[in-house]
Amino acid sequence: MTQDFLLLEKNMQNNEPKHSIEEIRTLFDGEVERFSNDTTGQTSAVDAAMVLNMIEESAARMQPDAKLLCDIGCGGGNFSIRIARRLPQLQITLIDLSRSMLERASARLTAENIRVEKSVQGDIRETPLEPQKYDVIIAGAVLHHLRAKHEWKDVFAKIYQSLANGGTFWYWDLIRHENEEIQAIQKERYAEYLAAKIGREQQEHTFEMIERSDTPETPAFIILTLHEIGFKKIDILHKNATFLALAARKFIE
Repeated sequence: MTQDFLLLEKNMQNNEPKHSIEEIRTLFDGEVERFSNDTTGQTSAVDAAMVLNMIEESAARMQPDAKLLCDIGCGGGNFSIRIARRLPQLQITLIDLSRSMLERASARLTAENIRVEKSVQGDIRETPLEPQKYDVIIAGAVLHHLRAKHEWKDVFAKIYQSLANGGTFWYWDLIRHENEEIQAIQKERYAEYLAAKIGREQQEHTFEMIERSDTPETPAFIILTLHEIGFKKIDILHKNATFLALAARKFIE
């Protein structure tokens, strides 16, 4: 590792408590612009534009007749906008902690004549989802805010139960690695990516926010949990550094 990265690692090992949900909500209320670009996506995420393209095309091809989409942690609505441009019959449910994010996402969708069925401010752990309703559910860069393994299992189960038969779940998020050596290498790669994209100072700030706000899980845990819950067709769409995109489909025979 570089000397700068070792120093950053040392500075971040301060055992400060994680941000509360209220603190996270306040942070995102002030970050609306950063999450409202459907061309670049969230630039602090590796290969965000590529993943936007990939999920848009894949969802449209797999479910051309989809009617209902739920966007969990919708931010500025990038994923919903991109998919609804391909599937204009879609009706969208938006869910986010931040009222400011919901208002921006809803305004952007409405401006493109995309129907917003529902806009819900809330924590997905506490937000009910109607059973067997949605054809498509997206969780883009949001579930890393979950704090414990049982919360991941509960949220994945809620998503599975809310999908109609044949429905698809699209996951894109920050992850961690099982092996410490691999985690260190991939974290350093992410640090260099951020430094090139937004500068070293903002890169350090991003890593500090990850330490205070995020609890990412491993690909193995995510895939095994999805399978245990009932998803039988799970595909890795993309993996680079500390980011992973997955697609999972619900089939009940």
